[in-house]
Amino acid sequence: MSRILIVEDDAKTSAAIELYLRDAGYETAVAANGRRAVELARARKPDLVVLDRMLPELDGMDVCRALRAESAVPIIMVTARATLEDRLEGLDHGADDYVTKPFSPRELVSRVRAVLRRAEPREEAEAALLVVGDLEIDPARHEVRAGGADVFVTAAELRILLALARSPGRTFTREELVRRAFGDDHEALDRTIDVHIKNIRRKIEADPSQPRRIVTVFGVGYKLAD
Repeated sequence: MSRILIVEDDAKTSAAIELYLRDAGYETAVAANGRRAVELARARKPDLVVLDRMLPELDGMDVCRALRAESAVPIIMVTARATLEDRLEGLDHGADDYVTKPFSPRELVSRVRAVLRRAEPREEAEAALLVVGDLEIDPARHEVRAGGADVFVTAAELRILLALARSPGRTFTREELVRRAFGDDHEALDRTIDVHIKNIRRKIEADPSQPRRIVTVFGVGYKLAD
């Protein structure tokens, strides 16, 4: 049974989310502020975090940064701020998905299922260790090493790396990366992929401003240098 940490300061919203997630078969824990969220995440090791953007004591973005500094747990950001820039900011801080208020609890449950599914290998072939130069990707263990150093990546970032690493040297359009990494039913904007690539480069490139592993092919998309 997957464990979901719900971080929401509005009691009614939190209760509704918890009810639907439990009915869907998930084990839940609830935190009403940012500091408690970090404490529970460290103590209970959830499989996914549903994280409100606006929180007392510690903002949702700060919670996201704190979790990303030590964990690759999937995070779904929930917020009333629905602009594209707000969404991209959440992804830039390490969120895997973004849900805007007001939302249907059923929609959130569906997003939870989808993110958890993407966090697991879809087939046995994905469990094989992939090595491209000094970049190693172990999907079964959700581990990435660049130049021998361990690197924390989110579930979304791992999917993108896997898509690139299965065909090193091949250039993918952003649409192809969305389809290969997340499936045909996943909605993602070009800029969403750009944010994920930027975050991956921060982690695996010696100089992210002059990337040598993930290369931009201008006017087309990205490729993993072989």
